[in-house]
Amino acid sequence: MEHDLNANSIFEAFCDAAATFGTRPFLRAPATGTNGGAVPPVSWTYGEARREVGRLQRLYAAHGLEADARVAVAFDSRPDVYLHLLALNGLGISVVPVNSGGTDRDIARIIAHSDAALVVCADEHATRFGELAGAGCRAVGLTEFCAGAERDAAVIPGLERREAALLYTSGTTGHPKGCMLSNEYFLGMGRWYTGLGGACTLTADDRLLTPLPPHHMNALCVSFMAALLRGACVVQLDRFHPSSWWRTVREEGATVIHYLGVMPAILLTLPRSGDDDVGAQVKFGFGAGCDPRHHALFEQRFGFPLLEAWSMTETGAGAVTIADREPRHVGERCIGRLARGSEHRVVDERGKDVDKGQPGELWVRARGADPRKGFFSGYYKDERATREAWAGGWFHTGDVVREGSGGLLYFVDRRKNIIRRSGENIAAVEVEAVLLAHPLVLNCAVTAVADELRGEEVFALVVPAESATEIEARALVAHCLQQLSYFKAPAYVAFTDRLPLTASQKVNRAEVRKHGAACVADSTCFDLRELKKHRRARTG
Repeated sequence: MEHDLNANSIFEAFCDAAATFGTRPFLRAPATGTNGGAVPPVSWTYGEARREVGRLQRLYAAHGLEADARVAVAFDSRPDVYLHLLALNGLGISVVPVNSGGTDRDIARIIAHSDAALVVCADEHATRFGELAGAGCRAVGLTEFCAGAERDAAVIPGLERREAALLYTSGTTGHPKGCMLSNEYFLGMGRWYTGLGGACTLTADDRLLTPLPPHHMNALCVSFMAALLRGACVVQLDRFHPSSWWRTVREEGATVIHYLGVMPAILLTLPRSGDDDVGAQVKFGFGAGCDPRHHALFEQRFGFPLLEAWSMTETGAGAVTIADREPRHVGERCIGRLARGSEHRVVDERGKDVDKGQPGELWVRARGADPRKGFFSGYYKDERATREAWAGGWFHTGDVVREGSGGLLYFVDRRKNIIRRSGENIAAVEVEAVLLAHPLVLNCAVTAVADELRGEEVFALVVPAESATEIEARALVAHCLQQLSYFKAPAYVAFTDRLPLTASQKVNRAEVRKHGAACVADSTCFDLRELKKHRRARTG
């Protein structure tokens, strides 16, 4: 059963869970998940965490922070993030998680833009963050903060619609936007997850293992809140460690795994072992972006289902899907159906509904009198962007999907990853899937580059399995022409040692686009446009 039926805030739900599950494990960071670094392994029960949260509240109170203030925290993927979230939440203070792996410019902008009154960071970042905090905002290392004076703290009740966190988007187009997330948002995500049942049934005995960073909503709002409402345990890793992954899974007794698409692909490359089948222990994986070619292979080899889900920081539980019911259409990028309290449209570029089965942008909203219920509260200091996102009373996701029978949705690509060539829409992910089927290709990313004649052309950035020249580039285009319509094949190919990645190990699409534009401008890639022209001539 859930233990937050009357909770109006994250902190209230936590206090209820701590009273019920005091001696049960709550947060863990195992040694294998810190890569043997300077950060020691940690483990807190619910009761221990409740006492530590109380101490943190008294430390924050000594800083004289008022309710509705914001505090930026930068602890990388340490479980401290969750404890500080809980402590600040009870005081009515919003948390701003900051990725210390970001550039100085991005970090300084987030601290300034968020109007954070204080920055608390890992000790190794104290000097850097002190320089980036700017006037009117003090930065302090965790050790110094925890050694400070304590003062009685006043907990604030009834926080449901007040801001709990300001979470910044990845900023793949322009500056990152600050998404204001309420207590209602957090509780809604947790209640959605714990209410799924079936293949996703969670109990207090579950241990949810995640290598995803707490400055993103999946870890901060989804796995953490679900564990909190169920009295389960979160096992937080600093990042994904392929070589020790299954050992960590077994040693930590993980029953649920949160993943991103790159993880199954990497794990399938590991040597086979008698310990591969962990299906007797792991109930399911919760994630998104598994390559269709790997989905069934992974489930067969490791013995548990990968349940593909979809949501956005902006949509929260107001519009979320998961393919957790059979048939799951494994290998077809099926993301399931929207929750019952949501409704959707699939539209073309003019906002007109497309025919069933045709790709279009997904627009979503909550049913009933409040179409924004469960969604983010808006972009901080950017009402214009908020209005544009909600134009016409629907939230415009920017994701392209197609709708199948029974309301099932299938992910196609981000709209900004759609290449518009001579009036034809090309999904980057479709071209990538064909390239990845070639033995020369270890990894790749496809993007649009400007073309004076056709508007945009297809650029492929490829990580080859061995040294590659124009001969190999031509072979890759020929391979694509055999399986794709001629206009979808790459016009330009460049080889690289590695793809640019974000902190959460996703392909950094913005950097790929910049790289593609630079390669074309500098003629440092292979221009193979004539191959597409020949193909067009042959096919009429």
